[in-house]
Amino acid sequence: MRKYILILLTAALIMACNDDFLEKSPRTSLVEENAFKTYDNFKAFMFPCYEMFTNTTIATSLSNGFSQDAQYRGDVNAGYLTTRFNFNSYAFQTVQNASTGNGWNFGYIRRINIMLSHVDEDNELTQAERDHWKAIGYFFHSYWYMELVNRFGDVPWITQVLNETSTDSYGPRSDRKMVTDSILIRLKWAEEHIGNFEAKNGKNTINQNAVQAALSRFTLREGTWRKYHGLGDHDKYFSECARVSEILMPKYPTLYTGTDGQPAAGYGEMWTTEDLGKVQGVILYKEYRESILLNNNNHVEHTSSHIIEMPQHTVDMYLCKDGKTISNSPLYDGDKDMYSTFRNRDPRMYHTIMPPYRVKAGKGDYNTWSFTNNPSDREYIDIMGINSSTSNPGVGMKRLPAQNWGASLLAYVPNLQNGIAAQGTNAAAYVACRSGYYVYKNWNQWETNFNQGALNTSDKPIFKIEEVLLNYAECKWEQGQFNQAIADMSINKLRERAGVDPLIVAEIDANFDPKRDTTVDPVLWEIRRERMIELMGEGFGFDDVRRWKKASWYVNRQQLGMWIQQSKVNESLWDENTHLPTKAKPEGYIYLWADPIIEGKGWLDKYYLYQIPTDEIVLNPALEQNPGY
Repeated sequence: MRKYILILLTAALIMACNDDFLEKSPRTSLVEENAFKTYDNFKAFMFPCYEMFTNTTIATSLSNGFSQDAQYRGDVNAGYLTTRFNFNSYAFQTVQNASTGNGWNFGYIRRINIMLSHVDEDNELTQAERDHWKAIGYFFHSYWYMELVNRFGDVPWITQVLNETSTDSYGPRSDRKMVTDSILIRLKWAEEHIGNFEAKNGKNTINQNAVQAALSRFTLREGTWRKYHGLGDHDKYFSECARVSEILMPKYPTLYTGTDGQPAAGYGEMWTTEDLGKVQGVILYKEYRESILLNNNNHVEHTSSHIIEMPQHTVDMYLCKDGKTISNSPLYDGDKDMYSTFRNRDPRMYHTIMPPYRVKAGKGDYNTWSFTNNPSDREYIDIMGINSSTSNPGVGMKRLPAQNWGASLLAYVPNLQNGIAAQGTNAAAYVACRSGYYVYKNWNQWETNFNQGALNTSDKPIFKIEEVLLNYAECKWEQGQFNQAIADMSINKLRERAGVDPLIVAEIDANFDPKRDTTVDPVLWEIRRERMIELMGEGFGFDDVRRWKKASWYVNRQQLGMWIQQSKVNESLWDENTHLPTKAKPEGYIYLWADPIIEGKGWLDKYYLYQIPTDEIVLNPALEQNPGY
C-alpha cells in the first residue's frame, strides 16, 4: 500500500472523552466529536488498518525483515519446510503454553468499530462516500475476524465500541458458525457497496477486487473447515467461492511471465519485482520504496541468518515436467545426486530451492570465478542465468553462482552446514543448510545489500489471481464439478506458465501417485499438490493442513535431507529400518530430525485450534478454553 503521511489523529481520538471541561469539544483540536467530518479524516483514521498485512499473527502476512518470522513460518509449521536449527514444535509437542498474546487481539476491531460508529453521522461525506468507508470498515473487520476464527474457532463477535463497563467486554465466545456467517454477510455487503475512490485514496488500496479476493480465500477456508471438521452447512461457502472466483478470473486473464528469462520466471519474480503495480494478476501488494519503506528479505537470504530449508519429502512432491510424479515419470533421474534430483522437474522448484552447481573460485576476488570442466556443474547456472557481474547491486533475478554481498562468492551448492562440499573444501558460513535444499524465494541480484540495515525495495503480493485459480479448482472439486474444463481454467494455466505439462483429469487414478495419502481422492490430492507447490513459502500451509484435517499426515513425517555420500557430510545418515541416525552407512539421506512417532510424540488434535491465552480467561471467566489445553 502507498506510504501515507498520517496526521496525528489516532492519539487524540483514543484519548478523547466526553466528560472534559464543560463537556465542550475544542473547535481547533481533533477529538472524537469533530474528527470524523471529512473524507480525509476517515482516510487518515483507517489507513493504519493496512498494517494487518504485515502483522505476523497472520500466517500469510509479510515481514519487512525476516520472512522466516512471517510467511515462511506457516509452511514450517505445516511440515512443508524446516529450519536449520529447530525441529517442528507441533510434531514434537513443544508448543509453548500461551499466557498472553497468541493472536487474541481485538485492537483493530476497536479502531474499525469507532470509525463505523461515526460514518452515518452528520459529516461532509456523500452517500457514496459513506457506503465506501462502511465497506472498507467491513472489509478490515472481516479480514481480522477471518484470522481470529481461523485460530480460535468460537470468538466474541464485537460490532460496537466497548469500554470497561460494557457488558459484552466480559461475555462468552460467540459460536463459530454465527461469526463466520456474519463475516460472509459483511464481505458481500462490502463487495456490493465499495466505491471507486482511487483518485482520493491512491492506487493499490482496498477496492472491489481486493474484497472479492478476500471472499475467495475466506469461503474456501471456511467451507472446507466446516466439511472436514463435521460442522455442516458448508455448501453455501463453496458456492460463494465459485461465484466470486468466476468474477475475478476474467478480470485477470493473463499470468505474469517475468523478465529474466528463466523457466517459470513469472512465478519467481512475483516476489522479487520492484513494482508489482505493473505485473499482471496482482490484486493487492505491499509496496516498498527507496528512502521511504524498505525490507530486508533478500539480504537475509544471502547470509548465514537465513535458516529455511526444504525436507526431502517435500522436494519429492514436485512433479516432473511431463506432469507426472517422480514415481511414474520416465523423465525422473532419481535423487542419488543433486543434479539428477533437479533435472526435468517442475521449474517452480528452481525458484524455491537454490539449484546445485559448482564453479572455480578466483584468487581472493570473487569476480574472477570460472566454470569447471564438468558440464553438469553449470547445468543450472545456464538455466537460471549467469551471475556475471557479482557486484552489489548486481543484475537480474535468481542468477548463479550465488554470493554473499559482504563476503565472497559461493563456489558450490549444496553448501552443507557441517559438510565437506568436495575435494576437502570446507562449507561456507553463509547460504548454508543441513538438508541441502536451501529455500530462497526472496532472492535476487538487483537489490542493494549491506549489513547496516534494510535496503531492499522489491514489492510483495498480498492478493493475486494465482491463489484465486487454486481456490476455484478446489471448491469446484468439493462441489463435485471438477472436470477437464475446470482444470484448464485453473491449474493448467499455472502449469503452462511454469512449463509443466497439463493435468489430464482422466489420467488421475489411484496409481498416479503411490506415495499419496490414500484416504484422499486421487484428483483432490493433485489439486492440493498444485496448491502446495504454487503457494510454497507464502504461509498458507498450516492453515491448509488444518482446514483439511490432515495435519497429522503432513506434520508427523520424519524430515530428512538429500542423499549424500558419508565422506562428504559431517552429519549422520538415516537408517531406513530404525529411522534413527547412523554413521555406519557409506551413503544415504541426511538425518535431520527424529521420527516423531517413534519418539512417542506427534500431532495432537488440540492443535487444530489455538490456545486462548490464560490471562484472558483470568480477566474474563466467561471465556471457555479450547479443548485439550
